[in-house]
Formats: sequence, C-alpha cells, structure tokens
Amino acid sequence: MVDAIVAEGLVKKYGRLVALDGLDLRVPEGTVTALLGPNGAGKTTTVRVFTTLLTPDSGRATVAGIDVLREPRRLRSRIGASGQYAAVDEYLTGFENLEMVGRLYHLGVTRSKQRARELLDRFDLADAADRPVKGYSGGMRRRLDLAGALVANPSVLFLDEPTTGLDPRARLDLWDVIEELVAAGTTLLLTTQYMEEADRLADAIAVIDHGTVIARGTADELKTMVGGDRIELTVDHVGSLDVAREALAELAVGEMHLEPGLRRITVPVSDGSQALVDAIGRLTAREVKIHDVGLRRPSLDDVFLTLTGHEACESVAGQDDPADGPTTEGSAR
Repeated sequence: MVDAIVAEGLVKKYGRLVALDGLDLRVPEGTVTALLGPNGAGKTTTVRVFTTLLTPDSGRATVAGIDVLREPRRLRSRIGASGQYAAVDEYLTGFENLEMVGRLYHLGVTRSKQRARELLDRFDLADAADRPVKGYSGGMRRRLDLAGALVANPSVLFLDEPTTGLDPRARLDLWDVIEELVAAGTTLLLTTQYMEEADRLADAIAVIDHGTVIARGTADELKTMVGGDRIELTVDHVGSLDVAREALAELAVGEMHLEPGLRRITVPVSDGSQALVDAIGRLTAREVKIHDVGLRRPSLDDVFLTLTGHEACESVAGQDDPADGPTTEGSAR
C-alpha cells in the first residue's frame, strides 16, 4: 500500500524547547491515523509541518508524494486542513465563507458558488447558509470550517483536534461526517485527546510524547501491549482509597491508578474474574465500603498511562508546544 503521508526524523526546536524530536510517521492512502498525546507533545507542530505552516529544523516529510519543503505551493492545492479553532470569518455568512475559499483556490466564480452550496447541504448548514457566522453555534462553526477544508476536494486531510469544545451530540455528528469522507477514499491524519474518538475513527493510532512516536498500532494492538484486565472500583469515601490501595497491592500486576476526585482506583490484574473475587474479599476484611466495582479490558487511557506515566489530557511537564494555541493559520486552504 502506498503511503500518502511520510515523516522521517522530523526535528523542530524553539530555543531550548524541543517540540519534535526525530519524529517518524507513515499513513497509508485511504486510511485514518490518529495522533494521540497530551498538550505539548508535538501533535499540532507535526500537523503544521505537513501543511507547510512550519518549517522543521531537520528531517523530511512528503504528502501525496510531494516534498513538503521543496514544493509547498504545489502541496497546498492538494490538501485540506482544519485546526483546533474554526478558521471562519464571523462577519460573513456561511455561504460567503465557502465561496471565498473557492475563489482563493481559483475555482472561478460559478464553480465557487456551486461548491459552497454543495458543501452547505452536505454539512447540514443549508438553512443557515445566508446568516452571519457570528450567530452560529460551536458545532456549526466546526462543520463550516471542515467544509472549507474540503472545497478543493483534497485527497489528504489534516484535522487537528476537530471536536475540541463540542458537546457530545455535535461531536457524534462530526464523527459521522468524517467517516463519510474516509469511506469516499480520503486519507486522514487526525490529532486528538479523546480516546473514544481515536478508538472509533482510526485505522491506526500513533502515540506521541515529547515530540516522538513512542508506540503505533491499531487500538486492539495497543491494548494487547498493555495486557490483562482492570478492576475498577469506587469507594464510599476518599479517605478509604489509601486503605484500598494497600489491600489490593498484592493483586496488582502493574501500577495502580488513583483518582481521588472520583473516589476511584484502577488495578491491573492477570486473572480477572478470580482477582475480582479476591479484591472484594480483601476490601471487606478491611471494612472498605465499595460504592461500585467492575472488571474491564484495558482502554486507550490505560495504554497511555502505561506508556507515558500520565493521562492523555494532561500537559507534558516542561513542554508547552508553541503551536498548540489559537492561530489565524489554522488551515492550509
């Protein structure tokens, strides 16, 4: 299978801060790869290198067979991108925003207007097409921004945390749209902090931390790397967590994870059903009252905790990616 996106040894530094540290990545044509990692891990920097918005200090990158550094102008006509913040003009209508993008791509007046109407229908925005964007909801703005990234029918699409800030319904709607695009043959590189998003949309997941890919595979392959089952239980009082941790220490086959705010403890175990019985017995003997308890498979959260020692929603200590903020360059269009 031909790779639509390739990175080899990408390095990007901001003074002493290393945003990318020899990053390698390959995304086959017609597939979805999710870059999963915390804020500051280098996800946005990676996307901006691929979309010609940043120049790496060293390394090589190609998209759709085009060298990112040597032919950036040619590449921009072949890709679409949507950043963390909707790159739309709130004083224009939805139709005017998309028509303007079409003209920037030199589609011509007639085709730009036609394409704008097509995309407004596709993204369920036709009824709001002639309203100023400043009156749109967050979900509507995200859909409009994604529509703008598709005006030129790109073969490769980059989405940088596309559902950040959306409510659950709007997130599900956007997932449906993304799945339709991929089914039609679009290659997609997606960055996300949402484990469920990566699990649902991605053919492959690349876990990125401190500017480099530390693991790659399907969701199931990554979960298999962690292995075993997880006992997840909630106690009736936060003060019981330390007692529960001591009681369950002998059953754990890896590091236990405590969430004091939720009064919850997660314990990796090797023999799920028997370990669950033993755990309940040990806690009962220590007079720890259990509010809720269950046995589950490893999740992508568990994968990330095992590989990095922190949750995917946390920032990397000492590394704050300068590219991880609002920008007017959130799209390659």
